[in-house]
Amino acid sequence: MKIFRILITIAGLFLLWGAIAALLDLPKFVLPSPLIVMEALLNHAGLIAENALTTASEILLGLVLGVMFGMISALMISAYQPVKQWVFPLLIASQAIPVFAIAPLLVLWLGYGIAPKVVMSLLIIYFPVTVGFLDGLNRTEPAWLNLAALLQQSGRKGRLGNLIRLYRYIKIPYALPSLASGIRVAAAIAPIGAVVGEWVGASSGLGYLMLHANARVQTDLMFASLLVLTLMALLLYYLIDHSLRRALPWLSDQDDTAPQKRSL
Repeated sequence: MKIFRILITIAGLFLLWGAIAALLDLPKFVLPSPLIVMEALLNHAGLIAENALTTASEILLGLVLGVMFGMISALMISAYQPVKQWVFPLLIASQAIPVFAIAPLLVLWLGYGIAPKVVMSLLIIYFPVTVGFLDGLNRTEPAWLNLAALLQQSGRKGRLGNLIRLYRYIKIPYALPSLASGIRVAAAIAPIGAVVGEWVGASSGLGYLMLHANARVQTDLMFASLLVLTLMALLLYYLIDHSLRRALPWLSDQDDTAPQKRSL
């Protein structure tokens, strides 16, 4: 049912796009019709696919590294107060600096290869994952923490052992829904870092292809590349969402029962 709604929405957007292009009668280098864009997509399928593979690799690597570093940072900030005092200001500063200001420096330092685009994606993904997971860790039910304190007093695992058990059995499971929300946000914004890096300096990728198509007034090719990038972003988001629902099935149960609880 969800896929059917998505297909209807996409079809409606294409119809609206075609109607605007037909009614305004704009030149095709300003706003090409969907048919012209689909023709460009078919004519340049090999070129677009090659660049799409590069962008997909950058997005996936950035997503994996961003989620990994975000989870580690959230755990360290939550567990150790001195780490929070040093790392949290850096976390905020990483989002205060505009992405376009960092991109030229990363290209200058790391070259025109895949590395600066992966780092750009990592920087964008890192914040929502860290903040989401940290918020979940800090919102553990006090009753659970009191129960854990009682169990720690009766055990002899040592301070580090008690801390590991607290996070393994109580805090991390309780924070998984918040982590899932952060990963969903990260999946939605992951393509931004890769494309911005390709605009600043690259030798391949959909952002690179769109930039050069725009400079050559190949608007149909630019729209075709943008369409493929949008489909890639949607596919990534729904794959991540589906994987999270399979890994955390109780989230689906909460989503299904939430409207019923509100109606009561």
